[in-house]
Amino acid sequence: MKTYRNLSQTRCRWLKKPFASQLFYAWLIDSGSLTARLQQRYTRFSVKPVVVKYAKPMQDEAALLHLPICKTALIRQVLLMGDNQPVVFAHSVLPRASLRGAWNGLGRLGNKPLGATLFANPKVVRTPLSYKKLTPNSALYRHATQHLTSKPGYLWARRSIFSLNCANIMVTEVFLPQLLV
Repeated sequence: MKTYRNLSQTRCRWLKKPFASQLFYAWLIDSGSLTARLQQRYTRFSVKPVVVKYAKPMQDEAALLHLPICKTALIRQVLLMGDNQPVVFAHSVLPRASLRGAWNGLGRLGNKPLGATLFANPKVVRTPLSYKKLTPNSALYRHATQHLTSKPGYLWARRSIFSLNCANIMVTEVFLPQLLV
């Protein structure tokens, strides 16, 4: 069975530290629940689903999740809204095998935050965060900015894999300029 496991990590260019991330640095390195932090900051916090469908993950995502080339996963893209403004774009990859057992309901979250579910269970393990400065030629950048009226020159993103009972899901969070306003 052919997989993306041999994909070079350097080709993906995800970093161990968010170098030169300036104003976003504190948001990027915080390993706690982003949902909880946003709920503390904004009086009106909400989740706005953008895409929820089965599709092939990006190559580097498939490689890190050890998914075969031909496999699809549930791709969930949402905007995390603070006071009715998009402040974070979240892109999650949920392999079919991970949507069973304890995570059976993750495919039907709707406008509920994924982070609240993940951080509520003390048995969930999270890999260290990795970071990337997204430019307009990145698919994640294009997805994250499609609902913005003004497109910045770049965006900062972070991602990690959450595991529970051998089930893995990847969560990528792209920080939008409105977060700093």
